Amino acid sequence: MTYLAYVVAAYAVFAAVLLWDFVAPRIRIAQVLRASRLLARREAARGQAQEQELKR
Repeated sequence: MTYLAYVVAAYAVFAAVLLWDFVAPRIRIAQVLRASRLLARREAARGQAQEQELKR
């Protein structure tokens, strides 16, 4: 491996890791937000179901 190839490979790895450090937290935040929205919907639906049962 020539010195140029080594430097190019090192910069490519650095860029890939830097990109992953930028993207990974955003993916995780999106997952957590989606899960919390689904949980809120389920709890709201459960609350409505309980209200309907009490009205009978």
